[in-house]
Amino acid sequence: MAPQSRQVTKPPALQPGDTVGIVAPASPIQRDQLDAGCASLRRLGYKPFYLDSIFDQDLYFAGSVRRRARELEEMFERGEVRAVLCARGGYGSNYLLDELDLEKIAAHPKIFVGYSDATTLLACFTQRTNLVTFHGPMVTKDFAAADGVHEESWRNATGGKANWEAAAIPGSGAVPLVEGKAEGTLFGGCLSLLVASLGTPHEVHTADTILFLEDVHAKPFQIDRMLMQLKLAGKLAGVRGLVFGEMLDCVQHPGQDFTVEQVVKRVVGDLGIPVAYGLRSGHVSRGNITLPLGVSASLEVRKEVRLTILEAATAPSPAAVKVAGAKR
Repeated sequence: MAPQSRQVTKPPALQPGDTVGIVAPASPIQRDQLDAGCASLRRLGYKPFYLDSIFDQDLYFAGSVRRRARELEEMFERGEVRAVLCARGGYGSNYLLDELDLEKIAAHPKIFVGYSDATTLLACFTQRTNLVTFHGPMVTKDFAAADGVHEESWRNATGGKANWEAAAIPGSGAVPLVEGKAEGTLFGGCLSLLVASLGTPHEVHTADTILFLEDVHAKPFQIDRMLMQLKLAGKLAGVRGLVFGEMLDCVQHPGQDFTVEQVVKRVVGDLGIPVAYGLRSGHVSRGNITLPLGVSASLEVRKEVRLTILEAATAPSPAAVKVAGAKR
């Protein structure tokens, strides 16, 4: 069954030479890691830009709530900035939910990329402004590391390609858990952040989705507990397919030999939907895959996993439209 029709806002595609704004909406950052990430962005052909206040620190936050919210709003409002990339996650994006002027975000749709704690903002923007967002590499983490970014998926997602594979690609890590086939709206992020939204005005909506879930440093029983919380809250009832991330360092005590895969299958194996495991997006060991959230996708789990992004996640950029018009 195809997903219900919905209104989405697609940001303009990212092109070589475009300026990318960098924000720190959660924990503080280190200058050397930011410099390394910016160097990688320049190598890919972009112009990184950030405000000096990005280095502010207030306890375990990258400055005050007001600073972080105004920084994010300014990057969306600045005309030269074509995409907004999170420097890192950590903790603190939840403070911004009641501080941000979402009308400013909606009025200036742009590519917004992050994961981990930024899941809070990805979900907020996707659900409350209908903006397509991007679960993918961050500047001081993945762009700053050798082999930190899966460049093909980055270009596909931010460049506006349709019908491309996010799982059946070399090195994706995805393996089958429960066979099946489904189509829905791709959504999700860090499991612990999605669970933290339950019972708040910002609670996630998961019906009719291909739901992507990932986390880091959580023991298998903690993954079990969070999945059960989603299940008991009815958040898995309308899900059409599940894709789990690499689940980096989600391991049990050495004396206990069960795996996260076993835990996952135990909790969600009775849902009657396809389930895949291991897709490298978010907290990963290498090659962070960019996943556009809010677009149609299909999931087929057989002997191999195929997660197909069915529609373009971005609209043609103004420059591309202008060039195309000039050629007519």
